[in-house]
Amino acid sequence: MNDAALLPERLRLRVVALVSAVLPSITPVPPQLRKVAGFAPARRARLGGNLIWDALGDDEFRGHAAVQVAAVPAGRDDPVDAAARAWLTRDEGWQSRVDAVAETLGTAEARDDQDRAELARLTSQVASLQAELATLKAEHREEMDRAAADHKVLRQRLGEARSALRGAEGERDAAVLARDEAVATADTATRTAEADVRRLRTQLDEAEAGLAATRRDARSGRDAATVRARLLLDAVVDSATGLRRELGLPAVDGSPGDAVEAALAGAVAAPGSSAPATPALLEQLIALPHARLIVDGYNVTKAAWPTASLEAQRSRLVAALGPVVARSGAETTVVFDAAESTARTVMPAPRGVRVVFSPEGVIADDVIRQLVVAEPRGRMVVVVSGDQAVARDVAREGARALPAAALIGLVSG
Repeated sequence: MNDAALLPERLRLRVVALVSAVLPSITPVPPQLRKVAGFAPARRARLGGNLIWDALGDDEFRGHAAVQVAAVPAGRDDPVDAAARAWLTRDEGWQSRVDAVAETLGTAEARDDQDRAELARLTSQVASLQAELATLKAEHREEMDRAAADHKVLRQRLGEARSALRGAEGERDAAVLARDEAVATADTATRTAEADVRRLRTQLDEAEAGLAATRRDARSGRDAATVRARLLLDAVVDSATGLRRELGLPAVDGSPGDAVEAALAGAVAAPGSSAPATPALLEQLIALPHARLIVDGYNVTKAAWPTASLEAQRSRLVAALGPVVARSGAETTVVFDAAESTARTVMPAPRGVRVVFSPEGVIADDVIRQLVVAEPRGRMVVVVSGDQAVARDVAREGARALPAAALIGLVSG
């Protein structure tokens, strides 16, 4: 019967080590230990220790093993080795020797267990303290970082405050200087105005005296004045005719009553002449003094470049308007529809061209109508849009509506 439960672990391992050292010499070797017997002694004890101990439960195998172990010299003053040999040989009094060593080893193992438990407790406590220290270090580092950041912000704010203070002081000094200059200028202007009043009073007196003399001569000079006025009128008519010829303006058909009659009949007559809406006509109109050009952006681009993306259409139209505006000098605004979009793209535009997007929920047609209404009557306002409703509304407000084809032909030519 194997009594492993009665032996301390250290004593059992010594028995296995002694047997594993002489295992190849034991005859016969149990079948389960034949493979282990080919290993090196240390490897036998490590890998086949349990098999060797189970085989020692056979008294015959234990006796053979004891004979081979006895042939190996014992260590000096090693009670564990002596107890292990006594357990194998089972000589007289072996039990007392084994029990004495087992009791000693049990007490030592108990102390070792206590020491290991205490060591584990202290190790766990050290690990906990190290983790706490690491946490405190991290918190301290974060506090230092925050303090450094706050210090940096405060230094920056202090610098900004100092700069603002210097700027305010400079503005104050400039304001004081400007005030002094304004007071001096006002004093000079007052003195000049008083001198002008005195001079004007003198001139008024002289004018009253001259008026009396003029009245006396007015009757005789009336005929000469009539001739001069007629000559001036002829000069104005000739100038208007020359200007019309220079600008190449077409003849005007109809009369103002035609527009009223058309409105009563449910139609809106377009102002100006009935000349075809060609690129040449558009260029003539926007070349007039103080002309205003308003373009329905997508209405033109979708007719000119239908396959391009909206961004590419916008860029091409705005870029193409640059040379036209440079030649004509017309104040130009391009309106793009963004009623269903929350984003507004900032677009670079040539000099003289403004690009606007309709507000969210507002279509470009309404923005164009607002721009036309804001213009004074009598100014040449040209709206380029193929939308008939827009054309009718802006014509009613006095603007000139031309289709998109006119502008496309102008920028393409």
